[in-house]
Amino acid sequence: MSVSEKLANFNEIERTIQKLCNELGRELLKIALEGWDAELAKNRDRGAYRHKGKRRTVIKTVMGEVGYERAVYETQSADGIKTCVYLLDAAMGKSGGGFMSGLLSEQIAQASCAVSYRTAARTVSEMTGQTISHTAAWNVVQLLGKQLDIQEQKAAKLAIAHEGAGRLEAKLLFEELDGIWLYLQGKSRKAQEKSKEMKLCIAYDGAVKTGKNRYELTNKVACANFESGKMFGRRKEGAIAGTYNTDETEIRCLNGDGAVWIRESITDETVFQLSTFHRNRAVIQYVTDPDARKNILGLLYSKDIDLLLTVIEAYANSAETETARQDYLRLLEYYTSNRDGLVPYHRRGFDLPKPPEGKVYRRMGAMESNIFTILGNRMKGRRACWSINGGNNLARLLCLKFTGKLSDALQNLSSQVLPERYAEEISVNKLTVYKIPFHVGKGYNGFHQSFIPSTMKQLKELVALQPM
Repeated sequence: MSVSEKLANFNEIERTIQKLCNELGRELLKIALEGWDAELAKNRDRGAYRHKGKRRTVIKTVMGEVGYERAVYETQSADGIKTCVYLLDAAMGKSGGGFMSGLLSEQIAQASCAVSYRTAARTVSEMTGQTISHTAAWNVVQLLGKQLDIQEQKAAKLAIAHEGAGRLEAKLLFEELDGIWLYLQGKSRKAQEKSKEMKLCIAYDGAVKTGKNRYELTNKVACANFESGKMFGRRKEGAIAGTYNTDETEIRCLNGDGAVWIRESITDETVFQLSTFHRNRAVIQYVTDPDARKNILGLLYSKDIDLLLTVIEAYANSAETETARQDYLRLLEYYTSNRDGLVPYHRRGFDLPKPPEGKVYRRMGAMESNIFTILGNRMKGRRACWSINGGNNLARLLCLKFTGKLSDALQNLSSQVLPERYAEEISVNKLTVYKIPFHVGKGYNGFHQSFIPSTMKQLKELVALQPM
């Protein structure tokens, strides 16, 4: 069978249909918004709100820009000052002369968590009927990040007052902290250094088995920020208290590399464990003699910490070179300052609470993987540089994304949702195409007469296409 040159390309058919659907969707959304505005006008307090005509505005959606008109009202405050308000804007949770829908903002935020702002803007533009610039993608992330920051600060204050909103109960709570160094840019680079450590905390109550040798952490909470150790401690406590009822927690196991800001988080109820990765890496870094390495690692496993420190000091005193001696002394200082955490929590003989049903307690050390997955994969490398505020805002979204809470958080932030009544009216099952040009029902119901967009040329081209 010969293939005609006029045969349609499937991608062209798909693009044409998508364009038609976007145009129809924009028209339906315009009808719904103006109908909602008419309903508000009908049920308003006429004594308090005086109708002063209509004004046009635009909303950016996943289908493209939707222009619509809504009524403006004159009202008077208690002190006698007259102001103009839009009841529809207030009902939608927006202010100003134009805004972006919550669904479009969520798509931009989700894409920005995976790729650069420029790539995210291009991807969203290709998948929707909207044209997004990389600056617009950046602005969305900054706005959402600032709103999340307000929530985190409120949660931190509630945690200090022991009024956290968390409801999950965990007798044993695991907590891991670490940092990642990121390059700074612009004013942040001038005010700070060339790079700055972003701090990350994850907390979880156990793990479930997902494969033969694979486990997944459960009820994970994540928090990241550039701020000082003391301020970050308050922030991460707020994040934890927002998920867990910390008053019911009996033991908290803390895993970290022994940095000063990490040790500041240790309390009376905290069991500190020096990260096994950093603990063993220090031996490899400072000890070059294979026999000495083997001896030191063996003493670490034997849990005889006093003997371990004595042996390291003896190695330092008998070192043949000054460089080797200084390396042994550095290792001795590192182990001495973290001697309370050299033995892992599971080898200390604690009477641990029973794990929740279906879960197990694993050895701590998940942070090395999580710090790359949550932050490093997006924010480090590829010549990426960040301002303090810009890095913090993106990090908040990344933490929510990789704990599975980003979509719910963004939905809570954006209240631009049509009422259920209008959502039902514009559904495919209740509004057929032939009804669109006419008033639905008897009498005026708040909808202006509207027609399908003029796409006759595209429709003719689509019908003329031969099957492939």
